[in-house]
Amino acid sequence: MKVLFAASEAYPLIKTGGLADVSGSLPSAIAALGHKVKLVLPAYQAVMDKVTKVTVVSQFEVGGAGRTLKVRLLKVKLDQLDAGVLLVDIPELFNRPGNPYMAPDGKDWWDNGERFAVFSRAVVEIAMDRVGLKWKADVVHANDWQTGLVPALLTRETVRPRSLFTVHNMAYAGFFPKSLFESLWLPWDWWTPEGIEFYGQMSMLKAGIAMADWVTTVSPSYAKEICYPEFAYGFEGILTKRAEEGRLVGILNGIDDQQWNPQTDEYISYNYSVEKGRVSAKKRNKEVLLTLLGDGAPEQHADVPLIGFVGRLVEQKGIDLIVQVLPILLAEHDVMFVFVGSGSAHYESLLMQMAAQHPGRVLVHIGYSEPLAHQVEAGADMFLMPSRFEPCGLNQMYSLAYGTPPIVHHTGGLADTVVSTSAETLAAKTATGFMFYDPNPHALKATIEQALALYKKPRSWQQIQKTGMEQAFGWKNSAKHYVKLYSKEI
Repeated sequence: MKVLFAASEAYPLIKTGGLADVSGSLPSAIAALGHKVKLVLPAYQAVMDKVTKVTVVSQFEVGGAGRTLKVRLLKVKLDQLDAGVLLVDIPELFNRPGNPYMAPDGKDWWDNGERFAVFSRAVVEIAMDRVGLKWKADVVHANDWQTGLVPALLTRETVRPRSLFTVHNMAYAGFFPKSLFESLWLPWDWWTPEGIEFYGQMSMLKAGIAMADWVTTVSPSYAKEICYPEFAYGFEGILTKRAEEGRLVGILNGIDDQQWNPQTDEYISYNYSVEKGRVSAKKRNKEVLLTLLGDGAPEQHADVPLIGFVGRLVEQKGIDLIVQVLPILLAEHDVMFVFVGSGSAHYESLLMQMAAQHPGRVLVHIGYSEPLAHQVEAGADMFLMPSRFEPCGLNQMYSLAYGTPPIVHHTGGLADTVVSTSAETLAAKTATGFMFYDPNPHALKATIEQALALYKKPRSWQQIQKTGMEQAFGWKNSAKHYVKLYSKEI
């Protein structure tokens, strides 16, 4: 099959979150199954700064908000991606500083609605073979609200590719005013509660959910959760309808097991595998990590449990629960914490205060660092991920691969990938981490204390590490599930 995979970000070209990891891995996994895949992204300034070998393969026009815009379609070749890469170059919309969605001042670009509506129109032109590539897609795989209009626009075509729309996070719905809907010349029959209207606004996420042939989300548990009001953000009606039609499917994300592999990871100082060097190499990686974060005597802390956190410092990720239990755990236990991430200024400030109050015991790096993220997975003894909701989550799977048992809340993809430690799962040698079932500080504290107690029992701890490392979370199985959906009749 010919598959056009449309996304607003993809690693290693541009990354703000897990969508980039998926878009950087899944297309290559589908290509490895023998299909012809093209990945299409906007040509952001940050992307253009990274690519070197660029070819202009087409020039065409698409409608914007009350105007017509010229598009240059660029082809680039990346060694890290087996799929071909196309960049939609519209300087007025994408050649600007900042990340894909926000200006340098941290506020959303004022014209995000037009930017991604125009990108979606360009994707449809490519898919329909109207740009001179002599390549018509059999399937278009769109992702999140930024490409939500793609499946909707494809419904206006007569002989069209099948469409699949993946929801990576229901929290971001792509809301824009009715005035944008009007200026984009979108069909008026879409402006209904059954279409893309949502309480007087246009929702690009809803467009994808309502009009794609297939809707997927990134774990089986999350596919069930989003049909309930507490996870659906007001979209439970349309999601339940798609589920009843058999058109809403949960497919667990994979991880890039080449990039995230302790045996070959270039970011860590001491490589190891489940068979060789796990215990000693993790201890040495821990010393390196502590040194990097300013610990003057890391060898003295080799046996002190180190709990790592990498992620956004926002309440969705449970950071509010963590800062409530942190002072108590530090007072009652010999334990250390390392935090890598950025987010709410309030939580950034709180963590920095705690680091100042507990020097050498709370280590904080504000901002995202890919090398440091790998070093935390390799050097920490356990990984903290108490998300209130988590569509799939990748860090818990990275943690399992690196022998760093995760401590997680029972939700979404966390529930699908971690086997909680109990007397029964220990005896059966199936335990891979630690899970709590109610997102409150008392449950989190108790679960961390369970992990700390078991850490003192090396035989049991090493069995949990070994079982986690033996899990297979690569993209191959997930890619097969997607291809099966691509092949189904509409």
